[in-house]
Amino acid sequence: METIEFLRSDHTFVIAEAGVNHNGDVSLAHNLIDAAADAGADAVKFQTWRAEGLATAEAPKAEYQLLTTGSKGNQLDMLRKLELPKKYLPELINHCEERDISFLSTPHDWEAIDILDQFNVIAYKVGSGDMTNLPFLRKMAQKMRPIILSTGMADLGEVEEAVDTVRSMGNERLILLHAVTSYPARFEDVNLRAMLTLEQAFRVPVGYSDHTPGLEASLAAVAMGARVIEKHFTLDRSMPGPDHTSSLEPPELKSLMQGIRLVETALGNGIKKPAQVEEDIKVVARKSIVAAADIPAGAVLTEDMLTTKRPGSGIVPKHWESLIGRQVAVDISQDDLIQWVHLS
Repeated sequence: METIEFLRSDHTFVIAEAGVNHNGDVSLAHNLIDAAADAGADAVKFQTWRAEGLATAEAPKAEYQLLTTGSKGNQLDMLRKLELPKKYLPELINHCEERDISFLSTPHDWEAIDILDQFNVIAYKVGSGDMTNLPFLRKMAQKMRPIILSTGMADLGEVEEAVDTVRSMGNERLILLHAVTSYPARFEDVNLRAMLTLEQAFRVPVGYSDHTPGLEASLAAVAMGARVIEKHFTLDRSMPGPDHTSSLEPPELKSLMQGIRLVETALGNGIKKPAQVEEDIKVVARKSIVAAADIPAGAVLTEDMLTTKRPGSGIVPKHWESLIGRQVAVDISQDDLIQWVHLS
């Protein structure tokens, strides 16, 4: 795999997806940066586009957008209210640098690819809706920046076409995110094992873009090896807008970050050996071979003379067969631990 500078094998890169939850207000965008940084996320992500460059006047709203923003107006009308002018990008990027959190943005129109490139973003994040937009991916890949590509709504063949398109430009710096494009996504639709299928098929780092309510799916994905997690968040779920209701609020985002870091710690290095803290417990919890009754000196050991009990400081039970038929040299009382020095 190609080196991607911001990825570490022992650290899940967490993208706090602000998306359009600023509602077109730059002051809210700044507050979202602070909330993501306070929670401990690695990156905060916005979306860069002009409404007219993203949708036609004929584009309908998605069902979840109708539920959250009402039936009045079309998608273009909705997007106009959510557009964050590109003139604000420098101050948002500077704010991210001050808070030591990476700035990311999803380019949703062709112009945005060049604009984000000028700001030296660490990666492009491609939404699932552009996964089949191969000319768009081709232009992006030519910038030779890492590409984080969400794969919602796609089958494996469509993912292959997208991967091949990026690689055909000589760009191997690709991360694939499994996703289910539904807001909110149902747990029965999540299919986290598809993330592992992507990893096996394309030999690239993989992760999960989580649209489920709560924290569980993201934590499970980290336990399964996700290198990147993306999760929508908002300052307040009751705010107007299409994505607020399916987003985490700041305390929940902080809980997610704490949970992810704990899961990472629990994953360990994969070597099966006793943890250091277990060494003292061994003597207490394990068992030794002990006398099941009084055994006189000179007796030949039989199975009915022996049993196993705690503590584990004597002869370990795996040597049971080695004791049978041996003669004892001293008197042994019931419940005494059998010792090798007791035997002739």
